[in-house]
Amino acid sequence: GLNKIFESRIRLGIMSILMANDSFDFNSFKDALNVTDGNLASHLKALEENKIIKIKKQFIRRKPNTSYIITEKGARLFREHLNALENLIKSQ
Repeated sequence: GLNKIFESRIRLGIMSILMANDSFDFNSFKDALNVTDGNLASHLKALEENKIIKIKKQFIRRKPNTSYIITEKGARLFREHLNALENLIKSQ
C-alpha cells in the first residue's frame, strides 16, 4: 500500500500541508519546508505530472502568484499511503 511518489520528506510535507489547506502558494511552501526554489519546483512538478496536485495561477495586486491544490486522486492516494504507514508501524 505504500506509494513511491510520497517517499520523499518534501513530498510528504507538501501533501500534509495541502490536506490541511484548500491551497498553498509556492513561497509559503518554500518557507514551510525550508527548501530551495529548484528542489521544491521539481517535487511539485512530479506531483503535478502524476495528477496528485494541480496548479492555480493568478495575479494578486498585479503580481503573479502560483498556488497548488490537491486533487481528489491525490487525496485518496495520500490517505492510502498514510494508512499503509500506520499499518506498518502497528505490525512492528
